[in-house]
Amino acid sequence: MSESDDPKLRSRRRFLASAATAAAVAATAPVAAAAHGRAATSSSSSESGGDSEPFFGLHQAGVATMPQANVYFAAFDLTTEKREDVVALLRAWTAASARLTQGLSAVALTEDPASPEPDSYDAAGLNADRLTLTFGFGPGMFTKDGKDRYGLAKHRPEALADLPRFNGDQLVPARTGGDLCIQACANNPQVAFHAVRQLSRLAYGTANIRWAQSGFMAAPKDKSTPRNLMGFKDGSMNVPIRDEASMNRYVWAGDESGWMQHGTYMVARPIRIALEHWDRMKLSFQEQVVGRQKHSGAPLGQKNENDSLALDTNDASGNPIIPENAHVRLGAPENNDGAQILRRAYSYDNGLSYIAERWPPWHQGMEFDAGLLFICYQRDPRTGFVKIFDKMSKFDMMNQFVTHVGGGLFACPPGVKEGGYIGQPLFELA
Repeated sequence: MSESDDPKLRSRRRFLASAATAAAVAATAPVAAAAHGRAATSSSSSESGGDSEPFFGLHQAGVATMPQANVYFAAFDLTTEKREDVVALLRAWTAASARLTQGLSAVALTEDPASPEPDSYDAAGLNADRLTLTFGFGPGMFTKDGKDRYGLAKHRPEALADLPRFNGDQLVPARTGGDLCIQACANNPQVAFHAVRQLSRLAYGTANIRWAQSGFMAAPKDKSTPRNLMGFKDGSMNVPIRDEASMNRYVWAGDESGWMQHGTYMVARPIRIALEHWDRMKLSFQEQVVGRQKHSGAPLGQKNENDSLALDTNDASGNPIIPENAHVRLGAPENNDGAQILRRAYSYDNGLSYIAERWPPWHQGMEFDAGLLFICYQRDPRTGFVKIFDKMSKFDMMNQFVTHVGGGLFACPPGVKEGGYIGQPLFELA
């Protein structure tokens, strides 16, 4: 019999792994990042390119963190009617997340072969791969079906106002909403999925997954701006995550926000792209739709990707170089009273689906069920996403190729202090 086949040796290895990865999870027990040679005091992006990102900090990680290659996003419905159950879940998620982001199992492994493993172990042997876990509270945390389930209704932030129905929305209920959400980002898709899977298991009896979407972001060899499935660079005009003043102005909730101070508001929307339709378009038309050159990423009329938009420049015929209904023009801060959002978008591919196109030639049949998992962060959605997208949903030329099929709005509380738990400032309010 080989060592791998001997149950006694397997049990012994499990015991040793348990001892090596620390004691069993306590409700608020943090994982000391000192074990990994770094202090877990900030959720800012990693400058060293190391394997792990800190979990504890003033802000939640996964917002101002340099984007990883993969995302697994999941929204949950709370099934419990007890406030203490929600707090217990958030404590368990906090403790597990502190471990997972350091490359450990969700909870310490058991040496009892008769007990279910507290971690599925499918990520055993994998690195942390810069895993970050970002949590959000949906409107249903505060009031659902007219009921204040947890005594939190009076603490619902004004900024967490229900999103309006936008022109062209085709939101599928099974892919929309949620009382809680988790954004797991990592450089390995299995690490991101593993994390959500473990947190979902900890939620058994308290919350169920409502909808989920995985995504990917291909990093070019030259480390330039990634491209979306339409072939254009995505994120050229974004809030600079290393600029503290810009982040405080556009992304982080301020001192007027009460328990949400240092938090942010997330809008997540899966957007299907009619790739077959798009691929039939001439390059010149695609560039007119977007308002940028496809190959260089430069705004039309400019030479470089980061050049300012030539919004006031006309061609020889007197027409704007960037069309009035081009995507970048309608989304520009200059046309939205200075509004900006931090975009953190990922492409997705769900295989094939039977689809009827919204625009001529009205093709129906099996097409790619693929597109963009659009995620953005802002200080207030009413002056961020809603302000910008209301105009875009009505006039953007890109609307003939894209359809918003789901999504949700979430208040992402501030970061967690060691010894605390996600959302603690909210639940400590009377």
